[in-house]
Amino acid sequence: MNEKVLVVNEKNFEAEVLRSEQPVLVDFWAEWCAPCKHLAPTIDALAAQYAGRVKVAKLDVDTAPDLAGRYGIQSIPTLLLFRGGVVAEQRVGLMPKDELARLLDVYAPAR
Repeated sequence: MNEKVLVVNEKNFEAEVLRSEQPVLVDFWAEWCAPCKHLAPTIDALAAQYAGRVKVAKLDVDTAPDLAGRYGIQSIPTLLLFRGGVVAEQRVGLMPKDELARLLDVYAPAR
């Protein structure tokens, strides 16, 4: 995993995601999930591409089931984009990098 990808869990979710001044893209995933593994390089690339503009995080649903439940995660991978502590966008399943980049550009335009 790219060092720019933040690992969030029950302990740091509020501080890193809900109180973030930047938009935060959270990848809800699990180790056993093949589509999640397929999406991982895209998540790494977005973290590098949007460093300083968008936080990119991963949350393992097996280690944080309460958070997954709070946000109604029923299928993974699920990507939630938080802005100002609330969910602004949700995407379920695999998505091409360019489509995710267009989504992030809406919330964190190039400087």
